[in-house]
Amino acid sequence: MIDDILKYNRQFVENKQYESYRAGKYPEKKLAILSCMDTRLTELLPAALGIKNGDAKIIKNAGAVITHPFGSVVRSLLVAIVELGVEEVMVIGHTDCGVQHIDADMIVGHLKKRGISVENIDLLKYAGVDFEKWLSGFNTIMESVEDTVILLKEHPLIPKDVTIRGFVMDTVTGELYPVPEKKRELSDE
Repeated sequence: MIDDILKYNRQFVENKQYESYRAGKYPEKKLAILSCMDTRLTELLPAALGIKNGDAKIIKNAGAVITHPFGSVVRSLLVAIVELGVEEVMVIGHTDCGVQHIDADMIVGHLKKRGISVENIDLLKYAGVDFEKWLSGFNTIMESVEDTVILLKEHPLIPKDVTIRGFVMDTVTGELYPVPEKKRELSDE
């Protein structure tokens, strides 16, 4: 498959098909989108939002979830905000998300079946990797998007003048449903 892609790429460049995709590095709409890597969203998401090449910074991962407040997703958003002029962030989950149903034990079991040694898994646990948190899914997509929005709004490095809103996209129609904003309740712990 990769060799076929490389062959296509050579023809793409030779035929100058890239010309219709030229854009600057600064997002025209001053927008960043955190969304899921789901294949159904590859073309649906930008089409449903009216986003074209060069309009927005789009960050995709499994479930549109932030697994660590100082991981690569937040780093990418900070670069987009501080260096590239992003003023608004949309967190977009979607219906029928496969990440919702995964759990760490299932993933670890599959890794072992694929030849990953128990020693490697134990070493990572010993080094502080919390598999339960890192590899687990979520209860509902609405809660997941809400949690991500709260994390970003309360993040100590995200400027307070950045607008951050959450949505769920229907993977069939592309319709966006706003996720109601809630404040995180502080515990007495």
